[in-house]
Amino acid sequence: MQLNETTAVLESPRDAANEAAPAKPLAWFDGRLVATDSPQAPLTTHAMHYGTGVFEGIKSYATPDGGAAVFRLPEHMERMRKGAQLLGIDFDPARASDAILRTLRANGHRDAYIRPLAWLGSGTIGLDVAPLTQHYMVVTQAAAVHLAGNAARLGVSGWRRNPATSLPPLKLCGGYINSVLAKREAKQRGFDEALFVDGDGFVVECTGANVFMVKNGSITAARHPDALDGITRATLVELTGAHSRPVSLDELKEADEVFVCGTAAEVAPIAALEDVEFGDNPTTREFQALYARVVRGAVPQYERWLTAV
Repeated sequence: MQLNETTAVLESPRDAANEAAPAKPLAWFDGRLVATDSPQAPLTTHAMHYGTGVFEGIKSYATPDGGAAVFRLPEHMERMRKGAQLLGIDFDPARASDAILRTLRANGHRDAYIRPLAWLGSGTIGLDVAPLTQHYMVVTQAAAVHLAGNAARLGVSGWRRNPATSLPPLKLCGGYINSVLAKREAKQRGFDEALFVDGDGFVVECTGANVFMVKNGSITAARHPDALDGITRATLVELTGAHSRPVSLDELKEADEVFVCGTAAEVAPIAALEDVEFGDNPTTREFQALYARVVRGAVPQYERWLTAV
């Protein structure tokens, strides 16, 4: 089934973003809303064997008017389109966005994590993707994912980030094995999160978040060609006036504050980097509060980033 199909089992979209949730959560699956435990994928599904899919992590937030809004939905859909194009997956951002909004309404979710996924299905077990079926799904969860703004202890990973010359820094499913390995290693060492550093000692990113530092009142966003071009990172650069440049691990350890950001992580202060302890992180807390106001529509000049549910 191609990704531009939008047939829905609902006769019309639900009006209220905060409508009572159904008995079972619903998911969008190839053009219709179904119970999340009902779809089945064949054991020969290509994405299950080779990671041939592309996803996004997106969030919606309750707004002061009693509704909800998705934060920077067009930007997420455009990045997803780029990943889909690389895999030969047909992807219509407008129709994919509509499916996200329908799923949120159907589940009655306001504060929610949203996971759209486009993937290649059955047709061959080989590496030629042209004969494969194409699929699209959306699930929404009213639950915290990843760091969710909580202070974290950061360990330097023994793994290197996938180089952009080998795997483009997009949200391609197979590429996140790299993050899984680093996260698992960090947890085994007693840390909450892992930091990727390149062979020259420069900071890349965390497993699912970009890195910032504060030093003498100056805000710096670590820039690296192998890091995901984070949408939340771009948001924080605009909100804080941060400078974007390469940052070494030694420089990061000497910072007054370190924080990471991402859709799921939001703005998360770093309590420690290896054996270096950071304090109360007052500047980071200030940015956390500002970001929380922006995503909930409490700062009028940034309402352009919100898509009403």
